[in-house]
Amino acid sequence: MCLGVFVTNDQRPDRTACDLVPIAWDEVAGAVRLLDQTALPGRADQRLVRSTADLVQAIAELAVRGAPSLGIAGALGVVVAVDEAAREGWDEARRDAAIDAVRGARPTAVNLAWGVDQVRPLLGQGRDAVLAAALALTEDNLAANRELSRRAADWLLERIDRPRLRAITHCNAGALATAGWGTALGVLRDLHERGRLELVYADETRPLLQGARLTAYELAALGIPHVVQVDSAASSTILRGLVDFAVVGADRIAANGDTANKVGTLGLALACDAAGIPLVVAAPWSTVDLSTADGSGIVVEQRGSQEILQWAGERTAPEGTQGFNPAFDVTPSRWVSVIATERGVVEPAHGTTPRDLA
Repeated sequence: MCLGVFVTNDQRPDRTACDLVPIAWDEVAGAVRLLDQTALPGRADQRLVRSTADLVQAIAELAVRGAPSLGIAGALGVVVAVDEAAREGWDEARRDAAIDAVRGARPTAVNLAWGVDQVRPLLGQGRDAVLAAALALTEDNLAANRELSRRAADWLLERIDRPRLRAITHCNAGALATAGWGTALGVLRDLHERGRLELVYADETRPLLQGARLTAYELAALGIPHVVQVDSAASSTILRGLVDFAVVGADRIAANGDTANKVGTLGLALACDAAGIPLVVAAPWSTVDLSTADGSGIVVEQRGSQEILQWAGERTAPEGTQGFNPAFDVTPSRWVSVIATERGVVEPAHGTTPRDLA
């Protein structure tokens, strides 16, 4: 079964009816076209973004999310800024300030700044050069996702002696978080296509339910057997022996292998270590930040209290109660079994780090 939801008329041979395209450039509209992930799974709404302010808002609201998708958003945001400057008569200083606003919209995900930085040096060559480079990043990400998924699946099948594997994943690192295919969910797709995947436990991912709303949406579309569980069940599921490995994406990977991902990932890592099963981190090389030596240098984004003190607009905690809402946590490298990128795999828990792939 495939839902076949597209936000663009992209019908190239490397796309399939199961590919979700969460972000694309709409040449006719001259705008970034987003699949609004805040409306899923109930509605597949689209947003046309023609201003940097609207793009920053979409990023902050998580209408577009996931480290690789944010990289593409950053690159396309430079194009939006160039077009907006031409339309509104901005000088270079105001244009550059708008680009900086996009670059800093979410501090933990290194891909957002990376995407901006990849295309910004081309401003002197003109708008079309910037757009071409941004679109090339999209294609590169799709190819990288497929390659890193294959590498991670091979690594797992070499080490786990079961006909079909049982997995647990946290948050959403699928096509919706990338240019297509996915990272953590891409690994699951690869195993599923080989007939080697039995069942996926998807954590609901509080407080915004990316697992229940988005990962389950993708797994259902792909026909992959799955269940959704509350986040607090994850450690028990692992220690009861119900899964063979955990696989997650990443928002930033430090040079030593410390990994920032959706808050709750650290709990999975500790449980995997206690159970003696692998924790797999799947991410494109653009998520690796060799300029950050270790996890102590990763800024953890704090989001608004209303996300955890309210539900459907109704307050669920007493008046006067304050919220603590870190969007991410950092898993030390000693609990990361393997990091799979398109460049290769390293095993931080056994002494190899992303530096070895540089």
